[in-house]
Amino acid sequence: MTAAHTSPDLGPCCPSCREPWLRPTNLPGRYRCVNCLQRFELRSVCPDCGEHSTIVRMSDTALYRCGNCEASMLQPI
Repeated sequence: MTAAHTSPDLGPCCPSCREPWLRPTNLPGRYRCVNCLQRFELRSVCPDCGEHSTIVRMSDTALYRCGNCEASMLQPI
């Protein structure tokens, strides 16, 4: 009997390099990719469509995509 092969969840993907290494920093709403070292800030207003979104900056379930147009709510800093 073999176990089903499942890939581990490495975390959210970086908007810059598209690798799953985006990690929160010690500041609320700030993230850094440990692969490309780009820093990001989680915004409450979508840069593409202008839709305002309520964000939970200190949550493990933070939404990184706009609920209206699916654009990234992470902006490089």
